[in-house]
Amino acid sequence: MKQHNEFESQQNQELAAQHQAAQNAVQEFSTVEELLRHDTAQTVPPASIAQRLQKSSAEFPRPGRSWWKKLFGQ
Repeated sequence: MKQHNEFESQQNQELAAQHQAAQNAVQEFSTVEELLRHDTAQTVPPASIAQRLQKSSAEFPRPGRSWWKKLFGQ
């Protein structure tokens, strides 16, 4: 039983080390837009800011139909 606990403890330590290494891994981006998309996917804004952003973006007028949708009747 003691060996089993030692084995689990060793596995947990290895997983923790792998997780830490993955967090410290260097990632390169070819464009600024790619960097910003990655950052946006990783960052969660505070609820108050998210609500204000939704409210302000709802006030923008919707863009009209594109010329090709008008042309093809979509």
